[in-house]
Parts: sequence; C-alpha cells; structure tokens
Amino acid sequence: MASNKHFDKSRSNLSNNSDIQEPGRPPAGHSVKFAQRTSSGRYINYSRDDLDSELGGQDFMSYTVHIPPTPDNQPMDPSISQKVEEQYVANSMFTGGFKSNTRAHLMHKVIETEPNHPQMAGAKGSSCAIPGCDAKVMSDERGQDLLPCECDFKICRDCFIDAVKTGGGICPGCKEPYKNTHLTDQVDENGQQRPMLPGGGGSKMERRLSMVKSTNKSALMRSQTGDFDHNRWLFETTGTYGYGNAFWTKDGDFGSGKDGDGDGDGMGMEAQDLMSRPWRPLTRKLKIPAGVISPYRLLIFIRIVVLALFLTWRVKHQNPDAVWLWGMSVVCELWFALSWLLDQLPKLCPINRATDLQVLKEKFETPTASNPTGKSDLPGFDVFVSTADPEKEPPLVTANTILSILAAEYPVEKLSCYVSDDGGALLTFEAMAEAASFANIWVPFCRKHAIEPRNPDSYFSLKRDPYKNKVKSDFVKDRRRVKREFDEFKVRVNSLPDSIRRRSDAYHAREEIKAMKMQRQNRDDEPMEPVKIPKATWMADGTHWPGTWLTSASDHAKGDHAGIIQVMLKPPSDEPLHGVSEGFLDLTDVDIRLPLLVYVSREKRPGYDHNKKAGAMNALVRASAIMSNGPFILNLDCDHYIYNSEALREGMCFMMDRGGDRLCYVQFPQRFEGIDPSDRYANHNTVFFDVNMRALDGLMGPVYVGTGCLFRRIALYGFNPPRSKDFSPSCWSCCFPRSKKKNIPEENRALRMSDYDDEEMNLSLVPKKFGNSTFLIDSIPVAEFQGRPLADHPAVKNGRPPGALTIPRELLDASTVAEAIAVISCWYEDKTEWGSRIGWIYGSVTEDVVTGYRMHNRGWKSVYCVTKRDAFRGTAPINLTDRLHQVLRWATGSVEIFFSRNNALLASSKMKILQRIAYLNVGIYPFTSIFLIVYCFLPALSLFSGQFIVQTLNVTFLVYLLIISITLCLLALLEIKWSGISLEEWWRNEQFWLIGGTSAHLAAVLQGLLKVVAGVEISFTLTSKSGGDDIDDEFADLYMVKWTSLMIPPITIIMVNLIAIAVGFSRTIYSVVPQWSKLIGGVFFSFWVLAHLYPFAKGLMGRRGRTPTIVYVWSGLVAITISLLWVAINPPAGNTEIGGNFSFP
Repeated sequence: MASNKHFDKSRSNLSNNSDIQEPGRPPAGHSVKFAQRTSSGRYINYSRDDLDSELGGQDFMSYTVHIPPTPDNQPMDPSISQKVEEQYVANSMFTGGFKSNTRAHLMHKVIETEPNHPQMAGAKGSSCAIPGCDAKVMSDERGQDLLPCECDFKICRDCFIDAVKTGGGICPGCKEPYKNTHLTDQVDENGQQRPMLPGGGGSKMERRLSMVKSTNKSALMRSQTGDFDHNRWLFETTGTYGYGNAFWTKDGDFGSGKDGDGDGDGMGMEAQDLMSRPWRPLTRKLKIPAGVISPYRLLIFIRIVVLALFLTWRVKHQNPDAVWLWGMSVVCELWFALSWLLDQLPKLCPINRATDLQVLKEKFETPTASNPTGKSDLPGFDVFVSTADPEKEPPLVTANTILSILAAEYPVEKLSCYVSDDGGALLTFEAMAEAASFANIWVPFCRKHAIEPRNPDSYFSLKRDPYKNKVKSDFVKDRRRVKREFDEFKVRVNSLPDSIRRRSDAYHAREEIKAMKMQRQNRDDEPMEPVKIPKATWMADGTHWPGTWLTSASDHAKGDHAGIIQVMLKPPSDEPLHGVSEGFLDLTDVDIRLPLLVYVSREKRPGYDHNKKAGAMNALVRASAIMSNGPFILNLDCDHYIYNSEALREGMCFMMDRGGDRLCYVQFPQRFEGIDPSDRYANHNTVFFDVNMRALDGLMGPVYVGTGCLFRRIALYGFNPPRSKDFSPSCWSCCFPRSKKKNIPEENRALRMSDYDDEEMNLSLVPKKFGNSTFLIDSIPVAEFQGRPLADHPAVKNGRPPGALTIPRELLDASTVAEAIAVISCWYEDKTEWGSRIGWIYGSVTEDVVTGYRMHNRGWKSVYCVTKRDAFRGTAPINLTDRLHQVLRWATGSVEIFFSRNNALLASSKMKILQRIAYLNVGIYPFTSIFLIVYCFLPALSLFSGQFIVQTLNVTFLVYLLIISITLCLLALLEIKWSGISLEEWWRNEQFWLIGGTSAHLAAVLQGLLKVVAGVEISFTLTSKSGGDDIDDEFADLYMVKWTSLMIPPITIIMVNLIAIAVGFSRTIYSVVPQWSKLIGGVFFSFWVLAHLYPFAKGLMGRRGRTPTIVYVWSGLVAITISLLWVAINPPAGNTEIGGNFSFP
C-alpha cells in the first residue's frame, strides 16, 4: 500500500500515478512529479531531483494519508470531483518534454471570442463568489453551475476544497454545513465502484483493465487493482476463441445471475439465445460477372502469348541497316513487356464489396434484454488529422475537415478527433478553437436536418437546390442562420494571422515599456542601453505561446519547441444531451454533445530525427492510446474531409464482420474536388483507385495510400493477426522441406510469445519495444479486446461478448494528459521499435506504402471499401508543376523501397505471390522512365536516319502489331466495364503515364541512385493546398506556368519529334526513290508520342498562350543540337539531284 500512495500536498498539486512503479511492471518513463502554482496561474511540475534540491537533499517518498471522515472533514462528492477534474483538464494547456517540465497552464481564454459550448476549453461560466478569487465555478455537461450548497452560493473547486478541509465543512454563504458530500468507497446504483478522488486509489489504467480481465458482465464493470499479466495479451497465444473461451461460460450463462456469479440485474444474455438468432453478414462480396471477367482473363493470357512470340521474332530478325536502332528498340520492348506483366497479373481477381448498415445497427445499437436503452456497443474510434505548415495548408481547410469529423454519424461518446500540428503554430491552434466554437452550431444543425456533406464550406458551395428533400418547416430559417454564422466564422479564421500579429506586437510593446521603466528605476542617472526583448507570440489569454513563434527564438522554432496538448472539447457525457428550443436554433430533440477534440503538437528539439509525417502519426498513436484508446484509427490529411457521414460505419462493417479480426486496415478510395472538367493531368487517378485497387482487393488487399484509411490499432503495434502460422507451405516445400522456425528478418518479425523463453524476459522486453510508459503498455490488451468482432455466430473466431462496450468511458484527469505529454516527447522513441516495427515505418518519403507492406508481410489482410456516396473528398494540385512534384515524391519513395529491405523480393512466405508482384511493381515502375525516354526518341531517330526499327514493314510485323494493339484495346474496354470508369479517364491516365514517365520518374530514379550510392538525403516541400477563396476563377492554378527542370525532357521530346517529322517529309519528297513505308512508320510513332504529350504542351501555353522564354530557349537549343548533330554524323544517302545539293553542316 505504501508504494502506491501519494500525499495531497496542497490544493494546487497534481500527481501522476503512472509514474509510480508497481510490482511486476517495468520502470516508469519519468519520476513522480508535483506542481507548484505560480502567480501567473501556471502549474510547474517538479521532479524528484528538483524536490531534493528544494528540500535540502532530504530523502523523499510519496505516500497517501487516509484521514477518516468526520463532521469537520468530508470529502468531495465523487460525481462532482471527477467532473471538476475533467473540467480542469479541458481548461488547461499541457506542455513539456525533454528540456522542460510538464506544466498545466490554465486557459481562461483560448480565442478572442467567448466560447459558448460547455465542452469547449475556456468555456464561459460564473465566477467564484469568494472575495479575491476569480476562478470559475464548477459546471455540468450543459454548462450549468454545480453548487454544492442548497443556498446556491457560487464557489470554485479550490475554494470548496479549502472550505471542506480547513473551514470545517461550512458553506461560506449561508454558514451551514455542507450536506451533499459522503464517503468515496460506496457503490452507485449501477453496481460500479465510485472512483476515488483524483490521484488516489487504483490507477486509471487499472480500471480500464478490469473490463478485459472479467468473465461476466457485472465483473466487466467493476474495478480491479491487482497486477495485470501482460504476457497473456501482448504476445500471440494458441488459445481458443469464440464460444467456450474465457469470455463465454460453458453453460452459456453470461452474467445472468442464475448460478450466483452474475449480479442478477437483467443485464445478462443466454449464449444459446444469441446463437439462435438469424445470422446476417455485415458485408458481402460482389464478384465480377463471368461474362466480363472470363474474357478479360482469356485476353490477358492471349496477349502474354502474343508478346512472347513477338519478342522472340524481334530478337531473331535484326535490321542489319540499323543494328543500333534495332537493339535499342528490342531492349525497350522487353522491359515494357515485363512492366506490363507486373502491372497486369495482380488484376486477375478483381472483386466488389457491399456493406449493410442496417445489420450493423441491429447488432450493435438495437435495444435488447442486456441493453434495454439501445446504448451503442460499437468500439471507439480515433480520427487523426495531420497538418504541418499553415502557410501551405490553410487553417480554414483544416477547420472544415475537423467540423466534418465532429459531425460524423457515429456514437458521440465513442468518437475522438486528434489534430497533429507538426509546425506548432498558434495560427493552427486558434483556428481549431474557432472550429470547436462553431461546431456548437454546425453539428446539431447537421444532425437535425441530416445534412450532407458535413463540411460547411462544401455544403454551402453546392450547386444544387439546398431545399430538396428537406421536410422540416424550420429548415430554411435554420440554414440562413447557420450560413450567416459560417460567413462570420470564415472572417474570423481568415483574420487570425493579422489578429495574432497585432496582439503580439501590442504585448511586445508593453513588455518593452515595462522593461524600460524597470531599467530607469534601477539605474537612475546612468546611461541606458537599448532594451532587447525576444519578440514572442502571445496567446489570447496574455501568455507566451509555447510552440513556434512568428519570429523564431530558442525553444520556440519549428524544429525546437515543447510538446503541447490542449483538450479543445472535453469528452462528452455518456447519455444523450438534448438541446432546448430557446436560443439560436430549436434543438429540442437533437443531441448537442460533441466528440472529444484534442490539439497535439509533439516536442521537437535540434539533434533529433523527427521523421516527418510518420513521426507525427506515431506520436498521435501513443497520445491517443493513453487519452481515449480507440481500437480503430482513421487518418486523414488536413485537406481530406468526410463527405459521407456514414463512412465510419461503413468501414466498421468490415472490421466487425466474421473474420474481421484479421483485417489490419480498410482503405477508402481518394476522391477529389476542384479538378478541371477535362482532368488534364489525370488528378482523379481513377485507373489506380477503381482498377488496380479493386483488383488487389481480391488478393490480400489494397495498398495503404496515406489518407482515408481505417486502421486496427493492434495491427499498427506490430502484432501478428489471430490464428496466424509461423510457416506457410509453398510449392517447393515438398522438395525442399524447411523447419517450422525460420530466420525472419528482424523488421518483419511480429511480437509473439514463441520468440521468448520465459515470462520475466517477456515483461522486460516490452518497454524496449513500446517505450517505458506503463499507461501505453496497459492500453494494448484493452484495444485488442475492444476491437474484436461480436461473437454472435459459432464461426466467429476471437469474438467478444455482446454489451461489453456499453459501459461509460473514464473521464480525463490531469495525470493522464501528463502521461500523454511524456509519450510525445522527442526522446521517447529512443531505443524502442517505433518506426522500425511498430507504427508508421520510417526511412522512406512514402511511409504509407511501407507501413501497409509490413502489415501484409505479417499475414494481415486489408479490404477496399467503395461506398455509393464518396466516403472522403480532398483537393489535388491542378497546376502542372505542382502535379509533377507530387509524382516525383511518390516515385522517389518507390525507388527507396526498391533499394531497401522492404523490397517485395524479400517478402515472407505469408504474402501471396500476386500480392508480392503488386508490391514489386510499386518499387520498379519508376525505372520504366529510362526505357520510355529512349523509346520516345526512337521515332525521331528513325526519321533522321531514314531507317526503322525493322528492316521492312512486312506482314508478320504488322500482324503482331495489330494483335497486340487490339488486345490492349479490348482489355481496356473490359477494365472500363468491370471498374466503372470512362474511356476518357482511361485515356487521360495513359497520357499522364507518359508525361510523368519522361519527367518526374526519371528524376526520381536519379535521386534514388544518389541516395543509395552517395548517401545524399532527399527532402521535399509540402504540396500547397488551395484555400478555396478564389471565387472569380476556380481553375486559376491550372493556367499558371511555373518553371521547373522537370519540364526539360518532355519539351525536348516534343521539339525533336516535330523537327524529325519535318526532316522526314523533306527527305522523302526530295528522294528519287521515296521510302514511304519507313516515313509512315516513323511519323505514326512520332504522332503517338506527341498525342500523349498533348496535355503537357497545352499546359505550357497557359491561359493566353504565354510561355516563359527560357522554356523555348532551352528546348530549341537542345532539340536543334541533337537533330543537327545526328544528321551530321549520319547524313542521308542517295541521289539528291531533285533537291539540289541538299546537305546539313
């Protein structure tokens, strides 16, 4: 008892129980911390070393003194104390890290305007009536004052504690004793033990673990304080799952109270009754009709055979007149055949899928005997939004994305939103606060009128009748009011940069004046030196911003600032909270609760590799595990918002269906807005998202593409899927048998119990993998259990009992957020496996593909969820230069993958052969650019030289060419048929394949080789997102010409081919014996190249045909030099009498 106790030093002290080492647990990441309240309202924590120095080096030990309750010493009502603690957390900004102590800064004002929602940080409330105290009165979920005395005397939390402890429990108002406090160890009406005061008793994670360790419904709701066996959950076991396991009693009784084990409260359910229900699946596979897929596969086989015969014929029949031309063309054609094969083979098994949301509602949200109120039994959901630079990613775009998440159709108490600001900018912080304030109006409006989409900017920009299918009589009035509020919201967000700058300048001037006055007082008549004060960035409450300042300074720069966590919207109450008719909108029957919203900016310090987006995502994984621990994670870019409010439920259908426990993620297609109608640069990328990804769904699943992906948290932790095997027999196992225990590369090994010998070694290695946060480690089995499908069918493996997730979520306390600060510090990942085997994988600019590859390599599967209404929508760069740089980044990442240990050639035996081919193609496709550029110059070289890739255009060559072309067209038509894309989209994809292949892909290969050979690091800048403020011209960026060196190869190809066509015509016309067949062959292939490059040439023209002079200068010089050099080396032969003495210098 003594080792897990703590002394409440004063009313302003904070304790962090996670730091106290418990028996059988690894050492905590940092020591026990206390805090001191300064005159400015900050809470500054002290470590043991600080306390030792302050207390004269005396030995210190933390403990708790339990004082028996007396009439003069009554503890606070637990129901009030937890709400007060959570209100304190929501109104505090937590900062800290490696170079700074953990602090809780009370935020009485987050933004300039007054918050109007009780869940929001800095929400308005009554002031304490105690003279000299300006703190806020305790409040409930509706923002109403919590007054402990019947006389309604307004008193804050600290003053109330003083009145109870030192004032004899007498109310300062009526001078009567308080009557509503009682013992803290009593049990409430639900049979759940009331929690102790913050900082006492069992830890928060122990209360969470009680749910996992219990064997019946009543036990699931009771707290446990015993030590937890991590081994059972952190490492794979061979135990049984489903009916008959630890969660299903053998007699079928689940807390019914028949045998005395249950609580007899009517919350139980007979397993046989559950099994006797008509079982309905949540998802269905929709196979492609045989009339489409069978001819498609047959054509692939025919084309493979024809390509093999054609390439054999090409190798055997040289062109003796131009062996060099023949040799280059054959090498290119061989590579193109290989590239096509790698791209086509994974398309053999395309499938479609469908979900049934009605079944999901029946299984998880329908009132039953065990759940009479129909409380949701769905698992928790953590949504991650990442942003890094408010200059390139406008805060208004991020705010709209956040609003679409907060308004999503998912149980409010199960939904949490975390925003990662990797730039640590005050602009992003205050834009988030403004979004949280506007959500008080927007979210209830969406719920009341079933608004779609729930991004306010997109909704009010829809070019259709907004009143169609709206039956409520007050919709018109409500819409006008919300539209007016949204316009004001946009003005506030767009004016934040100027507001922050003016505020900071004003505070800086005040500080300078104050410093000058102090200087005058201290130096009297001495000459004064200029006052130098760092120009800080100030928050709305008049304190320094702990993140990045507008003018960089030490500890306040983009790569050097403390970690920050601010709970913008505290967790909602467990029960629905309906609005009232009085006010802005009539919300009588509308739930006005808002999901948890948290701002996170991880700590950054010089000398630490922060690993860009992957590092930010891993920091969010750890922080969210401690604060909400949703078993599922959805990650979105700041410019991708929820377009379909039911998207989260659609993804959950796959995770909760039979066999869903083996799914590591559900990938949604990316859909884009703001693209020009002709989609000049194939921004929609429909061939990839509707053809390739659907095809991969028939194998082990689609690749992870960076956004719009629903993850299973336990899969991100590096665990193997349930029921996985160490050895998968291959086709060679009969000839070359291998032992069951193989040598698996370290980065491909998952955390398994079989890797270790004894329990002690297991426990000692856990911190080395996940870090030394016991909160984080304890959250892992909870996330695993909560992420299981419902055990409602005998065939469901690894299921959980019904109703297990209907219990209330724990309220946030200060120690929890302090622990979250610790796990986002810059040093936390040192000597751990974060980024190597756990979380997002480091080492590549395309961390998304590598992360998905690692999961598939462990045996996990993924699915592709294409919804009828687009699940998410985002923006894409429509400018040619921006688009090329985006493609360059993707291709560079692929080259990095090819030269790394993540090459699919090194994949484990758990990965299917076609899935391995798909990943191999991901790493190889940029190298096609080398052969593609050579092949694009071959028609011009043929026209210059008067030769062709074959000696004569005979019937055999033309027949092969005809069959190959026809099969390609037929395959394209069938792909269009089963995927649903249009012919124009297919052609745009072909065009941009050549544009990107001759520009960005070539640069990516060169950069990748430089990194591998010379160790040159590769860095990329963020792609600028459109703020959507340019109403006059939506496609202004499309016509803007921005020079980049990536344009040189395609321009050169265009110029060379045009000159070659002119030279070929001239030679043929002036020849005595014209070689029309060779001219036609050369001109045909030249036009083929130019037709693919037409969108590129059109983009160079801009709006008015204006192109930078440097483009013409470089292209003309390069094209003319190559053309004349070649003709000079190999001049045309034959009689030139008709044309006179026609020659080239």
